[in-house]
Amino acid sequence: MDLIYRWENYVAIYQGSPNNNPSPGNKAGGLTTILEKSLGAAAKGGTTNLVDVYPYAEKITEKGFVFMDTPGYDPASITGMVAGGANIACFTTGRGSVFGCKPTPCLKLATNTTMFERMAGDMDINCGRIVDGEATIQEMGQDIFDLILATASGELSKSEKLGIGSDEFVPWTVGAIL
Repeated sequence: MDLIYRWENYVAIYQGSPNNNPSPGNKAGGLTTILEKSLGAAAKGGTTNLVDVYPYAEKITEKGFVFMDTPGYDPASITGMVAGGANIACFTTGRGSVFGCKPTPCLKLATNTTMFERMAGDMDINCGRIVDGEATIQEMGQDIFDLILATASGELSKSEKLGIGSDEFVPWTVGAIL
């Protein structure tokens, strides 16, 4: 609850609202509220118990499923996670973010086949295969796990192969970046 109160205070300082701030891309994709986006995020969390919650960019010391209090802006959010010790990022995208994130490999997980095919040169894995009936959730999970292991063993992500990501290490700036 302390995090929720802190966020309510933070956005109030900048005359913002934590209740309705999907990005322009989210809105173009059909989301009307941050609640709808949060429901998707909660579903991606799976069923593993939450082990700990960390402030932005703090070193992660616990093993297991942890949460870092970050803004919703992708570059600032993942920068905090990298500063906390993440050495591979898995970034789900439904609209085709080209986020690269040097110095850490960023695996882009396309949530639908149409976007994956349109951006195949920059998407690392097509999770749309689940909706298409070509893979089960378990099979897709194994594919993602195998890709993480391959990347940790030196295989380059698509962003690394393209040489992008140098400008995406973005620390959290002061202000209402939600």
